[in-house]
Amino acid sequence: MFAFKKLFFTISFNFSLFLLLIIGIQNSLNKSKVNFLIEETVFLPVGFILGSSFISGSLFGSLITTNFREKNQ
Repeated sequence: MFAFKKLFFTISFNFSLFLLLIIGIQNSLNKSKVNFLIEETVFLPVGFILGSSFISGSLFGSLITTNFREKNQ
């Protein structure tokens, strides 16, 4: 039950951060491309690139520490 609460809190908190990022990035003028190994993305605001990498790191970092196994008591 605790793992479900932590999972729900983590996903809802990071989703709300993502919504605030989308709202706050509306008037950004600095844009850049992200280079992948094969191709590159369209021009994205720099704040969106940094914010989305922070949010994904927060999400995956908190999911790694979650123990989903049932404890037998």
